Amino acid sequence: MTILIEQLPVEIQADETNIHHAQNQKELVLGDGFAVPQTNAFGHNFRDYTVESARQQGVEFFYKINHFNQTYDYVSKMRVEYAKLDKAEMSIWECCELLNDVVDDSDPDLDEPQIQHLLQSAEAIRKDYPNEDWLHLTALIHDLGKVLLLPSFGELPQWAVVGDTFPVGCAFHDSIVHSKYFKENPDYNNPAYNSKFGVYSEGCGLDKVLMSWGHDDYMYLVAKENGTTLPSAGLFIIRYHSFYALHKSRAYKELLNEEDKENLKWLHIFNKYDLYSKSKVQVNVEEVKPYYMSLIEKYFPAKLKW
Repeated sequence: MTILIEQLPVEIQADETNIHHAQNQKELVLGDGFAVPQTNAFGHNFRDYTVESARQQGVEFFYKINHFNQTYDYVSKMRVEYAKLDKAEMSIWECCELLNDVVDDSDPDLDEPQIQHLLQSAEAIRKDYPNEDWLHLTALIHDLGKVLLLPSFGELPQWAVVGDTFPVGCAFHDSIVHSKYFKENPDYNNPAYNSKFGVYSEGCGLDKVLMSWGHDDYMYLVAKENGTTLPSAGLFIIRYHSFYALHKSRAYKELLNEEDKENLKWLHIFNKYDLYSKSKVQVNVEEVKPYYMSLIEKYFPAKLKW
């Protein structure tokens, strides 16, 4: 039975500006527990795509390829292919361990194995919201779809797995990272897809909208089709946590329905931990594993089809 969340906790309802400078001015404090650094693991501002560095050059090249290839037809094809869930059968934790071999080339903030990012996010949220166990688990699994990079899952190129996501089938918004490269996308000049709403309608709901293909939508499909009992807000976070044009720039908000608007409040909370918990300080996996295993057992079957 799916858990329904009637109301956001009081601390979450507070205005998002309740992130204040710490006395030493070298970190930010989020909530009552998690200290947010002002710079990423490379000493730069988080999600700064303009700073000159070798990694940034690679990130920009990634988005150039991504923006050329992510078309409405391509996404439609990939959703059909991966909805078959015929790539593997394994548990959530087994999938977590596979991410030891994955590094996200689109991320300007960290070059650590992905399992550490998952645990860093989950542990940071756990400290500030100890009673929202579904949110802890959502943080742990939100990037598991990155196994698409591995051979047994098709070994897709990075541009088809990671990076910011965006709607296809309507106009590309200028707020999307490196949006200049969309001009080479075949959909850019297609009148069926290049108007404000394209093939969609105002207020249709994000569930009706095709997003660029990647780990977000794949993990959402895996969780939903395997009968997870995570609340709708958890599934929303998994599916749209890379949709920065929406939750950072408020682009595409005209497509949201009322349920989307409620779930977006949770995504705003989650995003702070997803982004700012990235660190070179590693979590002791074996120490926290029993807690997360108990949550996996609560919200997922023992084995899932992937």
